[in-house]
Parts: sequence; C-alpha cells; structure tokens
Amino acid sequence: MKILGIDPGYERLGIAILEKNKTGKEIVVYSECFNTSAKLKFEERLLLLGQKVEKIIQEYKPEVLAIETLFLTTNQKTVMHVSEARGVILYKGIKAGLKIFEATPLQIKIATTGYGRADKKDVLKMVRMLVDIDKDKKSDDELDAIAIALTGFAHLKNSFPQI
Repeated sequence: MKILGIDPGYERLGIAILEKNKTGKEIVVYSECFNTSAKLKFEERLLLLGQKVEKIIQEYKPEVLAIETLFLTTNQKTVMHVSEARGVILYKGIKAGLKIFEATPLQIKIATTGYGRADKKDVLKMVRMLVDIDKDKKSDDELDAIAIALTGFAHLKNSFPQI
C-alpha cells in the first residue's frame, strides 16, 4: 500500500509517498517541498499545486491521501489561503479515487513520538529515526509530509489490522 502524505500550503507544499516494504517497514519512495512563487497570482499558485498533486498521484498511484487538518492561527488571510489549497488537494485526491485520511497535529505528534505535547523538533527527529531518508532533506514541510504519511499508516493499521 502507498500513502500520499501532504503538508498543505500554497507557498510551500510538503509532499511524500510512503509504502510498506516486504518486512512491513515504511519506506519513503518520494518526497519534496514544492514551492510556488509569491510573484504569481494566488489562483495561479492553486493551479500549480493541483497540477503537481495530480502528477504525483498519476506517477506513484497511492491508495490513500493523508493530509494535515488546519490549526487556528491569528493570520486569517493565511488560514483562508491554506484552506483553499487543501480544497484543491482534497479534490484531486477524491477525483483520483483515493481514500482520505485527515490528521490533526495532535494525532501526528502521538503517531510519531508517542507524546501529544511533543514539539516540532521532536517530531522531525523521530521521522528521521523511523524512516531512512537522505540526510540532505532539511525542509520542515517535506519532513512533515512524511510524518503525516506515517500517521496515515498508523491509523490504517489500527483501523484495519490486516494492512
């Protein structure tokens, strides 16, 4: 089984494809931080995000889209834009027939560290311990996408033990 993990954003989109190998360990098949230029109109950025997600789905054929839910922030414009980006991503996943798993920041922290009050540094440290990834990968957004996909696997394992 393959899971597409997404850390949503419109400037930086964390993307990861994880699958289980024959021993049952999760492996990173692909990951990146996809950037859009602030010089583009917002709707052009949304188009680029949708095209990128669609391309990844077509190339890697995941069965599940795991995406982080929004948490409240004081910047309303940012929240609105990220929610619109999430809408585009969810649309592309649903259109492709993927199962959708939405993870809260708390679920991600518990799935990766075992502790709901872990900080971002702890989550990123555990991601590097849980899966083999290139040490050059330093983007928080990319590592967050991997953490979200790992959370998707943990959730699916608890919901469907045969996975």
